[in-house]
Amino acid sequence: MKFNLLHEAANSGARAGIVETAHGNIETPIFMPVGTAGTVKTLHRNFLLDDINADIILANTYHLYLRPGNDVLKQAGGIHQFSNWPRPVLTDSGGYQVYSLSAARKMKEEGVTFQSHIDGSKHLFTPENVMDTQRIIGADLIMAFDECTPYPCDYKYAKSSMELTHRWLDRCIARFKETEPLYGYEQTLLPIVQGSTYSDLRKKSAEYIANKQAPANAIGGLSVGEPAEEMYRITEEVTAILPADKPRYLMGVGTPANILECIDLGIDMFDCVMPTRNGRNGMLFTANGIINIRNKRWAANFEPLDVLTPEYSKAYVRHLFVSGEMLGAVVASLHNLRFYLWLVREARKQIISGNFAVWKPQMVKAVTTRLN
Repeated sequence: MKFNLLHEAANSGARAGIVETAHGNIETPIFMPVGTAGTVKTLHRNFLLDDINADIILANTYHLYLRPGNDVLKQAGGIHQFSNWPRPVLTDSGGYQVYSLSAARKMKEEGVTFQSHIDGSKHLFTPENVMDTQRIIGADLIMAFDECTPYPCDYKYAKSSMELTHRWLDRCIARFKETEPLYGYEQTLLPIVQGSTYSDLRKKSAEYIANKQAPANAIGGLSVGEPAEEMYRITEEVTAILPADKPRYLMGVGTPANILECIDLGIDMFDCVMPTRNGRNGMLFTANGIINIRNKRWAANFEPLDVLTPEYSKAYVRHLFVSGEMLGAVVASLHNLRFYLWLVREARKQIISGNFAVWKPQMVKAVTTRLN
């Protein structure tokens, strides 16, 4: 993997660059659609390739490990062959999913024992076997195994968790170095900064991660319930430490406004289930504000859904939702990803043109407006 930093915005931390991988280039800032189980819910691959032109999608180690399982993925030749996806893939290590299973998991130095949400069977994730699984999945960018702390989190636990994440990272790196890619192309391991909302812990973690000199770095443990202002504060503190010549990935973030603010702070890569999950529930994001398409006010509104989705009217899409038609979820998911990809690409244009610092606050105000 190679990162070319092309432009830096005036009066801002925003940057535009290109990440080069074996499966293609990724123009940053970028939003990665979440394809947890090897598919972005409700969307055919051609929508992702030809419609929104996604540079990269995200898949999840925990879910793919449980189903279809490592044996099937290895026989298929990895996630690219299995899902017929020709472009880059990033895999989350499963640390967040294990965190979310707090009632059905047990953490210790070796790793995490957890129960499958599918059939209740017991499994063990260690830094070593998570690296092995991500080798089998074959993603271009793979994540270190970490612990994601909840919010709020007391200082003692946050410190202990961060230190465990660091020890696990060292084991991930060791395993990564002693193994080889399985399918003839390079994989890149990203460490993850943790430390909850405590500045001293976050700075210490960022320094630890920066010293590993990885080709790219991630920030985890945010967007777990903390106020947005806390997210921005921590992000700013961490990006000041992480190397400027490496891509910075803020995991699990977020709303359109979150993304714009964090681009401003120097983040290059984002992912979040919000555009597709909220879309399936009738929430649509647009450059003019947020629409709840189920509301009665749209019942006889025959204007196009949005400039990005002119093929259907608001009234028709509302009809799909209130009728329980599957097409409603497809249209809304596709539209929201069109918007998210448009947003980061427009941010890139504004960075390159030198207008980002003026454009960003205007756009933040627009995308947070509720249109009902």
